[in-house]
Amino acid sequence: MRIAVIGTGYVGLTTGTCLAEMGHQVTCIDNDPEKLAKLRRNVSPIFEPGLQELITRNAGAGRLSFDDRIGPAVKDSEVIFICVNTPRKSDGHADLRYVEGVARQIAEHLCGEYKVIVDKCTVPVRTAEKVRQTILRYGADETRFDVVSNPEFLKEGTAVQDTMAPDRIVIGADTAPARLKMMEVYRPLVEKTGAPVKMVSVRSAELIKHGANTFLAAKISFANLIAHACEEAGADALEVLEAIGLDERIGGHFLCPGIGFGGSCFPKDIAAFGKTLETLGIDGMFVEAIEKINKQAIERFLRKIEKELWILDGKAIGVLGLAFKPCTDDIRNAPALKVIDRLKAEGAVISAYDPEAMENTRKAVPEIVYCADAYQVAAGAEALVVCTDWEEFKHLDLARVKNLMRTPIVFDGRNVFNPEEMRGLGFKYFGVGR
Repeated sequence: MRIAVIGTGYVGLTTGTCLAEMGHQVTCIDNDPEKLAKLRRNVSPIFEPGLQELITRNAGAGRLSFDDRIGPAVKDSEVIFICVNTPRKSDGHADLRYVEGVARQIAEHLCGEYKVIVDKCTVPVRTAEKVRQTILRYGADETRFDVVSNPEFLKEGTAVQDTMAPDRIVIGADTAPARLKMMEVYRPLVEKTGAPVKMVSVRSAELIKHGANTFLAAKISFANLIAHACEEAGADALEVLEAIGLDERIGGHFLCPGIGFGGSCFPKDIAAFGKTLETLGIDGMFVEAIEKINKQAIERFLRKIEKELWILDGKAIGVLGLAFKPCTDDIRNAPALKVIDRLKAEGAVISAYDPEAMENTRKAVPEIVYCADAYQVAAGAEALVVCTDWEEFKHLDLARVKNLMRTPIVFDGRNVFNPEEMRGLGFKYFGVGR
């Protein structure tokens, strides 16, 4: 099939590249000259395991191309995916100006054969109806297109795997032609993997994504609530949560206490869902509690640091991990940046290391010291703060780390290390809920 993907962020670039891997002819559209220049050289502008290899292979085979012109791509494509950013407004609503802007441009070039317009980005319920109204308002014939919702369930760090071996494919379509066209898009994947397809109404599909992210965030906030209780009661949160997660009705995934969730999705999607509930006349206290507990998690962690180190002014503090989660270079809403901002404000001298996210962090926070590895961060440090649970941190030579530090104090915001082992090596160790 001939497919256009408008927007090459995490979702758009991964979606477009994987659709090409399925055998489709894909054109990815973006208006960022710097990003587009990289893509035209077949260089991924983001770090995502496996993505660079797929870009190289499919661009080389002629199935994947990159452009800044929406018009030709719309005219030539059977299916058009909208994958633009939907950032959070100051009031919590999703900012849909980019979705509306793309819809207007699509309307200007929509002609010829019937086409399906796919809302792939995470949007509030009834957005597809607004997209349809916009396209009609700017001149398109209503018989020439349908708008569907096809929410993504990608996790940064495993986005390629999540696309090529999905646990489900959700298609929200209200007409038979749209359902048939979308099944044609995913037929190669379904035949290869047997992935279940959930065919629902457009409005249901839009609510599924926001509901899923809100539930996952709720599990994280619940884990942090348990961690707080364990710290006050003298229990171990990992023991408690492991036992709770053995109940098959609950499951252990995402029951991980720490310094809270970040990234581009959970904070904005939860806020947008809260605003959706408000619009529908539903009490949003459940969503408010998720957000409140998440904020409290990082505040409690910062208070531990301030209580133990007392005066932070002039103290050398090392930060391990900058990305909001491992296996990505994404620092959007990263808890590490919030920790660094607070420590800097108190006068601490910060050094940091992350396997992938230092280039992005350097642009946002140029005034701290960036190190070649974790051992360089530890050298002379009066405390280490772990903010991202990268696999390589779990395999550090801890005896070497201790010997390099000026005072062996570790604040482990992701429970990477074993408390007994750390204390046995002579560290003063602070985990979350331990």
